[in-house]
Amino acid sequence: MTKIKFCGLSRPCDIEAANRLRPEYIGFVFAQKSRRNVAPEKAAELKRLLAPGIRAVGVFVNEAPERIAGLLDKGIIDIVQIHGNEDEAYIRRLRQLTGQPVIQAFRIESAADLEEAERSTADLILLDSGAGTGLVFDWSLIRTLERPYVLAGGLSPENVGSAIRQLKPYAVDTSSGIETGGFKDEAKMAAFAAAVRDI
Repeated sequence: MTKIKFCGLSRPCDIEAANRLRPEYIGFVFAQKSRRNVAPEKAAELKRLLAPGIRAVGVFVNEAPERIAGLLDKGIIDIVQIHGNEDEAYIRRLRQLTGQPVIQAFRIESAADLEEAERSTADLILLDSGAGTGLVFDWSLIRTLERPYVLAGGLSPENVGSAIRQLKPYAVDTSSGIETGGFKDEAKMAAFAAAVRDI
């Protein structure tokens, strides 16, 4: 079954909703420029509320590997997701500091972008339309991809079922697609989870 990631959680009620809906992953955004950015102290509070079995992913943009390793060591996050200009040397450095999984995000606009994603040594790749744009990219570009990946970019309760039927991704990732007025909406979260699990 395709796994679910609810990204950009920032309030206790978001965590409570996730605990009820049981996605495999939730995401904390540590990118300063994001409106969903959470401070490490806040993320630590939220992680303590998270049900066992749901893994917390930390989302970073060009962050110092040492800072990421510190959050992993403290148990604030379980997995790293990198969304900036990080290269293979950066991934190697992260692996020297921590043995936890690394997800590398790629903006897919052409076949060349997909080729770059396929070459990544990250444990998992995430394919997106951009840095939190909330838009769907051209899925025809990735139909032949055989490597497991996380599909992101504009996914909502309305289109995620179609995405899974067409592409069969390892996991689907949503943030703005489960929000109302800029905040997570439990009804939309539930509808998204149901759409995934109905496949």
